[in-house]
Amino acid sequence: QVQLVESGGGLGQPGGSLRLSCAASGRIVSISAMGWYRQAPGNQRELVAVTSGGTTHDADYHTNYGASVEGRFTISRDTAKNTVYLQMNSLKPEDTAVYYCNAWVRREEGQLFIEHWGQGTPVTVSS
Repeated sequence: QVQLVESGGGLGQPGGSLRLSCAASGRIVSISAMGWYRQAPGNQRELVAVTSGGTTHDADYHTNYGASVEGRFTISRDTAKNTVYLQMNSLKPEDTAVYYCNAWVRREEGQLFIEHWGQGTPVTVSS
């Protein structure tokens, strides 16, 4: 079993900041991609930011951002803690959504990476 536990959501003000965290726990050999997606009411789930590739060194990971958040949000990762963070700055009302942590996890040596999702943490941006 692998669990992804998100924290840090809540109410933010336009122009303000929030920081999300997601910690993976359980039977984990390694994690390849790890990041964040979001889904607003009536919309499809979309990419926010993801780290992928690299080795065991955090600095080697590649990052990709959704077009609507690039330049405002920053993703970072602590490989030793199996944790990914999302620093959200310059928040806009359209950032309101449920944010889901996503990770591709290898649970046994030689096995394929399997996709896992967190339960989601709501973020509301409103004055």
